Amino acid sequence: MTKTAISAKDVNELRRRTGAGMMECKKALEENNGEMEKAADHLRAKGIAKAEKRVGKQTSEGLISSYIHHNGKVGVMVEVNCETDFVARTDDFKQLVKHIAEHIAAAAPVGVDKDSVPQEKVDRERKIFEQQVRESGKPENLIEKIVAGKVESFYKDVALLHQEWVREPKKTVGDLIKEASAKLGENIQVRRFVRYQMGEE
Repeated sequence: MTKTAISAKDVNELRRRTGAGMMECKKALEENNGEMEKAADHLRAKGIAKAEKRVGKQTSEGLISSYIHHNGKVGVMVEVNCETDFVARTDDFKQLVKHIAEHIAAAAPVGVDKDSVPQEKVDRERKIFEQQVRESGKPENLIEKIVAGKVESFYKDVALLHQEWVREPKKTVGDLIKEASAKLGENIQVRRFVRYQMGEE
């Protein structure tokens, strides 16, 4: 039986609806032939979907914010979504968006989460890691496991939600957003961002 191809967009939509983790959402979609409602029910039945009332609500409000570094050579625009205009106008939400924009300027992520890191970048890094591990003389049966660990570390370097927050490295940007979500009582999502650096394509 052929597996249904699951898009990153569908995974993100199921995450938004249920609050479950990325891999859990992907697996649920695969097991339910990509059918969103069935996958959501599947997660709820397994107790993975969060019970909070806010989960599943549309994140159609929010802010687009910009940040220009003091040297004028790095600029960022980011869209962060929440459920209501009321929360979008709070100082806490505005500060969160500002912190995220500043972080993107400093840490230069290439995607919001693992799914949005371009596959060609991941494949290129994987090849380099494999070559490095082979040349270091590690046993053949350990190579795949070591490379997988290096790829996970790579995601922590380049995927925004998995990066250590530049202001407080003990927490990730994802942790920062979860804390804000708990405090404000709404689902909060980073939708997209662009980062410009002088001289870069």
